[in-house]
Amino acid sequence: MPAVLAAFAHPDDMELLCAGTLRLLADAGWRVAVVTLCGGDLGATSGTREAVRARRLKEAEAGAAEVGATYAWAGLDDFALHYAPAPLAAVTEQVRRAAPDVVLTHPPADYLADHEECSRLVRMACFAAGVPLYATSSPPTGKPVPALYYADALEGMDAFGRPLEPGFRIDVTASFAARERALACHASQREWLRAQHGIDEVLAENERLARACGARCGVRYAEGFRQHLGHGYPRENVLGRALASVLKPGAA
Repeated sequence: MPAVLAAFAHPDDMELLCAGTLRLLADAGWRVAVVTLCGGDLGATSGTREAVRARRLKEAEAGAAEVGATYAWAGLDDFALHYAPAPLAAVTEQVRRAAPDVVLTHPPADYLADHEECSRLVRMACFAAGVPLYATSSPPTGKPVPALYYADALEGMDAFGRPLEPGFRIDVTASFAARERALACHASQREWLRAQHGIDEVLAENERLARACGARCGVRYAEGFRQHLGHGYPRENVLGRALASVLKPGAA
């Protein structure tokens, strides 16, 4: 059974960026795992970080279940992601446990530094997971480096407002209802986003983002991805091949 790991910075990132694609893979028989590097402990306006984290981890587990995935937390905190030995070991441990053929994560350029550091850590962990002399609690996967994909940045732009065109898109019209249900599990975030960013109606924003991506390729809802093609990483589009029936073009 092929396996996919969605490794993102915070609870609810996966739901906004690739939940529809994960549901399609689960329905196609893939083993699906979701990990968040951080526990979401700063995603509230009041309360203790421990209480906020506990609630958000439960929401993340429920959201993952809606797309047919297992869920794990890598043990790191909000605003504490940085490329360093201890975080890398924590992320590599999660990759080894999942033993994925495909990994999805944040793009290298994004609006939040936590997202960018997550991208760096996941990229290296994909390589480190198979290195025999690199020690974590789990043994090396014994598999080749997984195919690595970057989801779209939120709103499809980098920190300077420049468009980030995906290499390809996945038509998630058939799985969009699961994406909505997964995001709805994160009830705590509606209050947080309203207070921090002035954003309300999170589900409506989720629909707008997926519809905008779909409009670029002629479908109702879509999610975009770019493949990491650097030396040592697979160059075959494993994700596109697995979902060939709903594969749509990206940048020209």
